[in-house]
Amino acid sequence: MKSINKALISAATVAAWLYAAPAFADDEVYGNSFRVGSYSVFYHTHADDITGPFVPAGVNLKSQDLETLYVGYVRRLSPAFALELALGYPPLNKVEGKGPATVGSVPYNGQVVSTARWLSPALLLEYNFLSEDSKFRPYVGVGVNYTNFYDRRSTAQGNAALGGPTKLSLTASVGPAATVGVAYTITPRWHVYSSYSIARVNTHVTADTEGVIRTTTIKFGPQTLVISGGYSFGR
Repeated sequence: MKSINKALISAATVAAWLYAAPAFADDEVYGNSFRVGSYSVFYHTHADDITGPFVPAGVNLKSQDLETLYVGYVRRLSPAFALELALGYPPLNKVEGKGPATVGSVPYNGQVVSTARWLSPALLLEYNFLSEDSKFRPYVGVGVNYTNFYDRRSTAQGNAALGGPTKLSLTASVGPAATVGVAYTITPRWHVYSSYSIARVNTHVTADTEGVIRTTTIKFGPQTLVISGGYSFGR
């Protein structure tokens, strides 16, 4: 009889522990998350034809797709809402000539004519679906993107097409951004994420070739795929 009672008590203890375990896991909610991963950028470039002295009709530009490092910080605001600051390590953005095969006698179409690096943080307010103890949580977000271009260079091919050494100026851009993604919880602290985002990034380009000025406006239309891992901490 004593052995049966001991067994019943042990079973009841285990059952109580199993019942309580999910509630304990639910309590492990952290207020901050740091994320690192891959950042694939797909451009849908639309640009005005370059205008200025000695520029033939149809001379245009196209930005190459690229990959860089993604870094993000997320602050939990409530069980459903969070604020994300998303960054990418400043990549080398290459721009190709688009239009005529040659400008004068210089090959142009498909040639890399300029390069630049950009710093492009985005601040996003995100809404997370389902409860915080769900393994999968889809989310959507909207916010604002700021892009600043620096280390702007005309390549040897670009200089040849424009008729000499050329200095480039690109205006900074501020525009809306949006994202949709899903989070998967491995443990209360460790997560993996996948998201797809769009942003409006426009710039006005001025090319100064020893006093000869050419201009254009570029709408980059970036769409980005992020695959990342995250670590949560703090309250």
